[in-house]
Amino acid sequence: MTLFEREAQSFLSTYRRLPVEIVRGEGVYLYDAQGNAYLDFLGGVAVNALGYGHAGLQQAIAEQAARYIHISNYFIQQPQVELAEALKQITGYSRVFFCNSGTEATEGALKLVRKWGSANSRSHIVAMENSFHGRTMGALSLMTNPDYREGFGPFLDGCIAIPLNDVEALNRTVGPETAAVFFECIQGEGGVVEMSPAFAERLATLRRQFGFLLVADEVQSGIGRTGRFLASEHYGLTPDIVTLAKPLGGGLPLGAILVSQQLKDVLKPGNHGTTFGGNPVACAAGKVVLNEIVHNGVMENAASVGAYLLQQLKSLQCEFPALVKDVRGKGLMAGVELVTEGKPILDALLERKILINVTSKTVLRFLPPLIIRPTHVDQLCNALAAILPAISV
Repeated sequence: MTLFEREAQSFLSTYRRLPVEIVRGEGVYLYDAQGNAYLDFLGGVAVNALGYGHAGLQQAIAEQAARYIHISNYFIQQPQVELAEALKQITGYSRVFFCNSGTEATEGALKLVRKWGSANSRSHIVAMENSFHGRTMGALSLMTNPDYREGFGPFLDGCIAIPLNDVEALNRTVGPETAAVFFECIQGEGGVVEMSPAFAERLATLRRQFGFLLVADEVQSGIGRTGRFLASEHYGLTPDIVTLAKPLGGGLPLGAILVSQQLKDVLKPGNHGTTFGGNPVACAAGKVVLNEIVHNGVMENAASVGAYLLQQLKSLQCEFPALVKDVRGKGLMAGVELVTEGKPILDALLERKILINVTSKTVLRFLPPLIIRPTHVDQLCNALAAILPAISV
């Protein structure tokens, strides 16, 4: 039996696998069992910011694994403390909580909001339609996409979703009873859709007026992907809570919740916890990730090469206006919206040994390692230029 046949007999069928068996990675390339090299514009879905085979990352993982891999959160652990200190220094937030994933970060943020809201007589939570915050029940309660929610209700009470960038809906919905507004500055799964400046400005104004909390989901957009450490920096927003994950652990499971000074004492011992959160090996890897992204030019590369990527994609839009509806994003978080479904283009790129994915059915999404170069962008866009003429509208 092939590996795919063996998997079909052992796994719950929850994933749509690409028909490629990857055996190793190097730089911005993945290699299959036949030795073919694939240019990676998927990046482990925004996880592999430093690409593959990063020597410093491998060394940090090996050294910490040789000391201990897990001892539980009953013990203080140097890798956790050092990573938390680094995050505080970079972002200016007051406290950090480590978990294992983005959806766990969402759950922890929800509990923090509820606890704060309980003490301040606030219970309503506002979120954005077409957002994605994870697969757990709390995260699903904030979301609207039926593909994720159907058959899993009932969901948490008090959660209200409004369209992103609908200022009038925002005005109607928030008020003295609002505990928090959850948002992504760039909706990744929702089609790489950006928050408008007018919406961001009004959100900040209403927050000053009513005193609710702002919770930014930076799981996909954070840690340098957009050319700044947090995407919210582009929009003039200073959230009270930030959720992080994806690239933080260098490919190992690691998420984080950052909280402002006013929230640092809301949760008490016993209110929240995790067995594996802040795993020391993952935190050791995270220190390397932050150092490379912030201090060794990776974030600047994301900004410059990301600008080039968007420029080249917009050139394709001009060349194929009947097929390419829009190009959007920031840094190395880019999307191309088509007038037709994107899977045929995904398949055609796969034949040319280039990896991407499609979100919202019609949006080609590009989330490469943050170390890619303009030559890699050229390879992608040349392939798209060859493929697009054959796509029927």
